[in-house]
Amino acid sequence: MKVFFSSLLLITINMLSSQTNSYHISFENAVHHEAVINGNFPQLKSDTIAFRMSRTSPGRYALHEFAKNVYNFKATDSKGKSLKIIRPNPYEWKVIGHDGTINITYTLFANRGDGTYSQVDETHAHLNIPATFMYAPTLSDRKIEVDFKVRKDLEWKVATQLSLISGTTYSAPNLYYFMDSPTEISNHSVREFEVENTGKKQKIRFVLHHNGTEEELDAYFENVKKVVLAERDVFGELPNFDYGTYTFLACYIPNASGDGMEHRNSTILTSTRSLAKGGMEGNIGTVSHEFFHAWNVERIRPESLEPFNFEEANMSGALWFAEGFTSYYTNLILCRAGIITPKKYVEGISGTFNYVWNSPARQFFNPIEMSYQAPFVDAATSVDPVNRENTFISYYSYGSVLGLALDLSLREEKLNLDDYMKLVWEKYGKTETPYTVKNLEQGLADYAGSDFADRFFDNYIYQSEMPDYNSLLKTVGVTLMQNSETPYFGTSVSLNGDGHGEVRSNPKIGSPAYEGGLDKGDIITNINGSGFPDGQQFSAYIEKLKVGDILEIDFNRFGMKKQTKLTLKADPDYSLFLMEKKDEKSSKKQLKQREEWLKSK
Repeated sequence: MKVFFSSLLLITINMLSSQTNSYHISFENAVHHEAVINGNFPQLKSDTIAFRMSRTSPGRYALHEFAKNVYNFKATDSKGKSLKIIRPNPYEWKVIGHDGTINITYTLFANRGDGTYSQVDETHAHLNIPATFMYAPTLSDRKIEVDFKVRKDLEWKVATQLSLISGTTYSAPNLYYFMDSPTEISNHSVREFEVENTGKKQKIRFVLHHNGTEEELDAYFENVKKVVLAERDVFGELPNFDYGTYTFLACYIPNASGDGMEHRNSTILTSTRSLAKGGMEGNIGTVSHEFFHAWNVERIRPESLEPFNFEEANMSGALWFAEGFTSYYTNLILCRAGIITPKKYVEGISGTFNYVWNSPARQFFNPIEMSYQAPFVDAATSVDPVNRENTFISYYSYGSVLGLALDLSLREEKLNLDDYMKLVWEKYGKTETPYTVKNLEQGLADYAGSDFADRFFDNYIYQSEMPDYNSLLKTVGVTLMQNSETPYFGTSVSLNGDGHGEVRSNPKIGSPAYEGGLDKGDIITNINGSGFPDGQQFSAYIEKLKVGDILEIDFNRFGMKKQTKLTLKADPDYSLFLMEKKDEKSSKKQLKQREEWLKSK
């Protein structure tokens, strides 16, 4: 029976694989940001087939209503007869009465070049697949072929992780792989190199659409190679990329929107910074972050994101690890690769450190619950005001500083985060077995012991306590400092055009501005009877005062005059320094531990 069942299953799979949905997309009206998409769906059994535009995109967690950019939809059968179309909801077109084949056509407006949306103009066709192509959910197992009708007059070429059939026609084994395969069509340049990986070579390809020179690309690509090799060293190997190739799709052009988005065998990198004007240094961090995702989130994958839902928001409590630990490695890798100095790396931690540990939001949500907020903040849009200053910490940042704490804590035990990541990779990444947060905890227990794992997860993941960074950082010769003499107001204030100051953000809970009853939108007219300090930044004005100074403030709210009195507190911000900077002598042990941490040479 087993042999018969296996043969029958194989025959069924072969029959399914012979059924192919096909598309072609053209860009005759690129100047007005339009693409025309045609789709062919043969061998249909059901009388009614639903076609949808996705509401989400792989790597994003919020809803993105791509259907809003679709118009001029038509459907015909194999003989060209028009078919009945029903719209049951904003995202779906139901087609009825076909003869076994449905052909669809529609126009797409696309003018945002980033990691989620699509952009069509005369510089390129930058295509994120969920934002571009309709799909039939009931046909998701079928093979897909797509012909990109490139603009030869613009010297366009195709770059994608999809498998090349011939010419400009590519294929995907199923809908999910297709949706996960962004495509850049432009007059771009390509660099590539091969990496020896567990006995076989894999190709790393860097595609760049920019207005710069080939020499600039050559210099930048050298740093890309350093990043790739440094991240391979963390896990001990590269993933086995499908078709043996990983592709960076970079657009560093004025009409792009800054972003980065990981995919299984490729990543989108977009920036308005050219390599000549800050991009050589400013864009490489996104390269580091997104390539690390080839392990952590693409293959080391949270169970909560499997299967990815193209119809609803995707929520996960593991983003502090998937995104946050990846963020921890982003600049650490640049330091290890020699792209930034240890000094720049360490001092650069300060901003993220302060954002996390001085946030009132920790009293409301732990890292898991912060991860749950992703559908509301991950490029999501809303028109009603929110209180993010007091209730939200980015899981990127929160996870990053927890990654730092875990790494330094492990190093006190003669262990390190790299080897823990290798363990997670071996168990969940290479096998592509989705994990839970409890799995991560058990993995840490297997690596460092149950007591260690229990303390870390109980205090810092299931609760929101702050690790003892002062002691941890000292072990690697880093000083953590606060300046008790720097005054602190607690909200941002800027000139409003009338010589007065407008409160631009929600005051932080517990700050002088909050306790003084100020609110976002208030217009400060006088401070201690002297008018608003016109002609200088408000932050510079506050810096000249002292902790304990009392400010009597006149302000307008909704057209009504009000007064308040507040007392300046000490700035809660921290600074991180290499001990040498503060004339503190690091011991040989501390320097050795720092070298092992940063892999400095």
